[in-house]
Amino acid sequence: MMNFDQVKAALEKRGYAVSSFETAKDAADYLDQQIDEVSVSFGGSLTLSEMGVPKRLASHNTLCLPSQMYDDELGEVDPIKAMSTDVFLTSVNALAETGEMISIDGIGNRVASMMYGHKKVYLVIGRNKLAENFEKAVWRARNIAAPQNAKRLHMKTPCAVTGRCHVRNVFVAASVFYWGKCSEWKWKLF
Repeated sequence: MMNFDQVKAALEKRGYAVSSFETAKDAADYLDQQIDEVSVSFGGSLTLSEMGVPKRLASHNTLCLPSQMYDDELGEVDPIKAMSTDVFLTSVNALAETGEMISIDGIGNRVASMMYGHKKVYLVIGRNKLAENFEKAVWRARNIAAPQNAKRLHMKTPCAVTGRCHVRNVFVAASVFYWGKCSEWKWKLF
């Protein structure tokens, strides 16, 4: 079992504001209260969809959606406009207890939006995404999250077919951001 107090401290040390909730409903209530009368977009996050966050926010915000993953009745589907909304919500594929976030992105729009173009970014990360260290977080992203996402998106990649990542060398850039400026980069080849 990961020590969430340690995770929270590691993220706060890196400049992130961290809020913790007992249930997904509590987190959804918080987001619904914090985000009001602005333009909003989402990264391809099953977590946010399952929490009902897009539907809740659509009632008092303008949603611009990156893809058909979300109910297109909630807002305009325009991947370009989705990159410049006031607020962006997404998740990561894995979070190391030491504070490094790992995201694998098919075309780059989710990871790019995490770093640039929005006034505020919310990362909603469930306990299922926690890993003991950076290497285990990369393993989770490559061998759990990426294959599941490839299957869900009906990709014809080897990892979607076999359920594990077949890439031998993966270049990972883990960054630390303080709302708008990058303070540190770590580069590793796996």
